[in-house]
Amino acid sequence: MARDRDRDRNRKSTKPAFQRKGKKKYCQFCADGNKYIDYKDVSLLRKFMSDRGKIRARRVTGNCTRHQRKVATAIKSAREVALLPYSSR
Repeated sequence: MARDRDRDRNRKSTKPAFQRKGKKKYCQFCADGNKYIDYKDVSLLRKFMSDRGKIRARRVTGNCTRHQRKVATAIKSAREVALLPYSSR
């Protein structure tokens, strides 16, 4: 009997206890049509990188698919010409 109670207590519930709804993120490039993603604009590209030098995910930055792809290629180009680091130590 005690063994059954312990087993039931250790089981995970099938439904989550609390799900958090986050604020809807928007693509800042779509909202402001004048912005152009350039590999030489290091200050803009750093906003989309972590402190370790990794490219942040689309769900974190709020970019749309098209602009996230352009940001990623711009970051990779900036890394090639040594404007941005591949990683930070």
